Amino acid sequence: MVPAVPGVRVLGCVGTAAASLLLVAPPIAAAQTPSGALGPVNALGQEVTRPPAPTGPAPRLPDGTIDLGDGIWISNPFTPETGPRLGEALLLPAAKALMASRRPIDDPQAWCQPHGIVRYQPYPFRFIQNYTHKTPTHLYILYETMRAFRQVFMDGRSHPPELDPAWWGHSVGRYEGDTLVIDTIGFNEKGWYDNRGMPRTGQLHTVERWTRVDAGRMATEVRIEDPGTFSRPFTVQFDSLLAQPGDELMEYICQENNQYGIASGAK
Repeated sequence: MVPAVPGVRVLGCVGTAAASLLLVAPPIAAAQTPSGALGPVNALGQEVTRPPAPTGPAPRLPDGTIDLGDGIWISNPFTPETGPRLGEALLLPAAKALMASRRPIDDPQAWCQPHGIVRYQPYPFRFIQNYTHKTPTHLYILYETMRAFRQVFMDGRSHPPELDPAWWGHSVGRYEGDTLVIDTIGFNEKGWYDNRGMPRTGQLHTVERWTRVDAGRMATEVRIEDPGTFSRPFTVQFDSLLAQPGDELMEYICQENNQYGIASGAK
């Protein structure tokens, strides 16, 4: 996809081999007005004043579990101090050489491929929790970018001994108090950690910790362990805010081999 611009929220994107349209808006933090409300969000000449995220206690499901699915979440952009760049000093020589050899046109997202567990941020996403079982068996995360989704098994199963490598890997989840913990292995080696081409290997193991601090804020930590890329594990962090009621994920059309941005030849 078109490389993410720090501090810019993508509202929608349509890409073809001939052309592409990218709609963007100011980030959450930068758009704060003196009154505390969010500033203008521009799309096709329109302006919308958005209220601040709600406060108060986090909502719960009937069984007492924290409700993560009552709206869409928009995360703040990573900074060098909180994101994948923390791992740059830990890159093994082979990984560093591979990263140096990569070009923007090699970016999987330029060819409509999935973005991966930490790279989807800061774009909107939504949790889908299973309300129809006394003990939920699955949890899904929907992403606006690439119209991607993940399934997280919540029924207590373990990772299978043999896995077919996948873009999103194999995820199992559990709750530690009010924190959702997602453990994932079984990744393929096609994804990038960031726009600069930091490589990942099939040895990648991630542990995500999602904590809904209150009604409007989510804190996330992701421990990254990839001994094929990094000399030791490290943790990235980001925060997310709940969008206002009525906001939904936008349609995002980018199918495989339907290139745009650099891959389409756009300048």
